[in-house]
Amino acid sequence: MVTKETTATDVIKVFIADPLSEDGIFPLREEKDLNLEIIIDTGNSQEELIQKIKGVDALIVRSATKVTREVIEAADKLKLIGRAGVGVDNIDLQAATERGIIVVNAPDGNTNSAAEHTIAMMTSLARHIPQAYLSLKNGKWDRKSYVGVELKNKTLGVIGFGRIGTEVAFRAKGQRMNVMAYDPFLTEERAKELGVTKATVDEICKEADFITVHTPLLPETKNLINKEKFALMKPGVRIINCARGGIINEDDLYDAIVEGKVAGAALDVFVEEPATDHKLLTLPQVIATPHLGASTVEAQESVAIDVSKDIIKYFKTGTVTNPVNMPSIPKELLAEVEPFFELAEKLGSFLSQVTSEPLKEINLFYAGEIANFDVRPLTANTLKGYLKKTHGENVNDVNARYLTERVGVKINENKTTTAKGFTNLITVEVKTANETHSVAGTLLNGLGARIVKVENFVVDVVPEGHLLYIKNIDKPGAIGRVATKLAEKDINIATMQVGRERVGGSAVMILAIDNEVTSEDLAYVATLENIDEVKAITL
Repeated sequence: MVTKETTATDVIKVFIADPLSEDGIFPLREEKDLNLEIIIDTGNSQEELIQKIKGVDALIVRSATKVTREVIEAADKLKLIGRAGVGVDNIDLQAATERGIIVVNAPDGNTNSAAEHTIAMMTSLARHIPQAYLSLKNGKWDRKSYVGVELKNKTLGVIGFGRIGTEVAFRAKGQRMNVMAYDPFLTEERAKELGVTKATVDEICKEADFITVHTPLLPETKNLINKEKFALMKPGVRIINCARGGIINEDDLYDAIVEGKVAGAALDVFVEEPATDHKLLTLPQVIATPHLGASTVEAQESVAIDVSKDIIKYFKTGTVTNPVNMPSIPKELLAEVEPFFELAEKLGSFLSQVTSEPLKEINLFYAGEIANFDVRPLTANTLKGYLKKTHGENVNDVNARYLTERVGVKINENKTTTAKGFTNLITVEVKTANETHSVAGTLLNGLGARIVKVENFVVDVVPEGHLLYIKNIDKPGAIGRVATKLAEKDINIATMQVGRERVGGSAVMILAIDNEVTSEDLAYVATLENIDEVKAITL
């Protein structure tokens, strides 16, 4: 809940800085309970916007207007920024949060548009429609050069199975295609319910006739489809990207097409845009559009309507439907729980990096003095830390619970004033179909955050930087062999923590190292005797 001070008699200035359809702002014009003054003033420079933002209560933008820190600091009354679309990279979220300004977007408005565009691109790619059209426009009646393939009975691999990926699958099944889907949070049960086959990225690459990507662009997804993945694909595969430039390595795609491995590609996005002189556009097997995935009349209206409704809801109730940053927290609560925000996020991040299956349940245990307070902000930070591996900056304190529950994950909060030797202790446990992992942390006076327990092992780890998490058998020489192996790879150990259940039993090592390690380095260490598992963690 966001505390609001506006009354029905106050004049609420809504400044629209980018072009929106009149139908999109219809809810604002028809609102009778609030005294809204709608100002439509587009095409402003940063300097002009800084001057005009004074006295404005709500700002609506699309992608053209940059809402910088300077703009936000100049806004003396601004309470809400609405982004008529999904991405908010043109808004300084940190500055908005610092000023207590709520940022909202319209995450569902372009789902249908993007899904339809993907299907249109796939069909055009299969039947050479753009190439045949250009040939005909040039005066040729050439039927032999443009023999295509049918979609029926072909296998479509969907990498990224969120809102858009799911809608693409629905439409592909209508074309009687077989659909394979990959998503870190897709369970077997959900896949069965939707009539798709749950698969890994490699399995999709090996088996699919068409591959479409619908993930956000994150460090984990950048160049997700690269030379190695193209090598797995069968000859004649076709690639579609209507999501984000950079998910597919463009140089590797070019080579795969030239070599004949990939029969064609349909691209709506590029790493650098505009991309009018991109080398991929020189290939006759490539069709492309200039980032039109969300460019429909309906989508443009829908996102504007969603934002308009959220503005009305906020000034009436103090709540919003689609927040993308942290709302204001009462000062008395903030003072008590804010010191634990970073710890909670890092506990979630730690677990996301040791868990390899889709999450089914997350249990949070708050012990000690912290149990006397509202712990929901801490839960949100924990979930944010867990989801950042797959959602990147698209997840935040406000939408983390929604994103988690949306995929069927159970969230359980437990509180007790008994902390077993600690003033406060936060323990997080995650469960998948076959795995259970847990980690506990606390704040030490004068020393800051500490991870004090991993699984059943007592440790004392500073949760920051690059860590190696090693499960091993408690045998003499294990630590020395690991250190020697890392030295051979020129990997320096800063600190080391070890823990064991009993002499000669299961044990762990948690090493703080100076640099990030490669998968080859991990595999190298994993070859050692009595080493069961090696994972790299970055906090």
